[in-house]
Amino acid sequence: MTATSATSRPPERPPVPKHLAPVPRALEDLGLRFAWLVVAINLAGTAFGFWYYSGQFAETPAVMWPWVPDSPMATLFIALAIAAWKLGREQPWLTALAFFGNVILGLWTPYTLLVFHDAYSGLHPLMYQFLFWSHLAMVVQAFVLYRITDFPVRSVGVALAWYWSNLVVDYFIPVAGDPHHTIIPVARETPMFLEADALGVVAAGEVTFTLLAAFLALAIRVAKCERDRRRADAGVRRRDESAP
Repeated sequence: MTATSATSRPPERPPVPKHLAPVPRALEDLGLRFAWLVVAINLAGTAFGFWYYSGQFAETPAVMWPWVPDSPMATLFIALAIAAWKLGREQPWLTALAFFGNVILGLWTPYTLLVFHDAYSGLHPLMYQFLFWSHLAMVVQAFVLYRITDFPVRSVGVALAWYWSNLVVDYFIPVAGDPHHTIIPVARETPMFLEADALGVVAAGEVTFTLLAAFLALAIRVAKCERDRRRADAGVRRRDESAP
């Protein structure tokens, strides 16, 4: 982005609708000021996540490993995206991947924990709470990324293509081995509600959150383009008014 990206001063807060920027400005500014700490926290979460998925790696063909650790990949994306911005080399495609990943997985994990609450009774309460709230925090940090990128359509397309492929191998066409989504605590064919099975329920959640991420990213793009158009129009009017 601009030269301010490589300083401690947070970039300006664009005037976008509240539903596209629900995080309080003070919290946004705090996260951007301590961006390197946010990077470190996400890298630590990535390391924990890869350890958490170690058993699933052992059961999955190596060619499909990139599609196994969904949440750790999302935290890795945002760590790299913020680091690139702090170094003055923001990569819109990487920031878009970070936004999509943190919205999708930040919502999907709490959703799954709630849907299968009874089945997760064997999970230690502290681990349950950690997984629930740490993933919601991923959503919060995702909503700060609009301060450092304009979400170009091509970059949104890259993120959508990646998470579309994730949906395909998770729930529909595993390509190699079994579907690669996070192991759920019940059999995939377990009847749930509205005549759906367990796999269908978690798939519906992830599809919904993927569409939500795409809508939010493109809506932010539109809001920023409208802001730029208004500024351009105002500049033209000022020039016309000052002309002799």
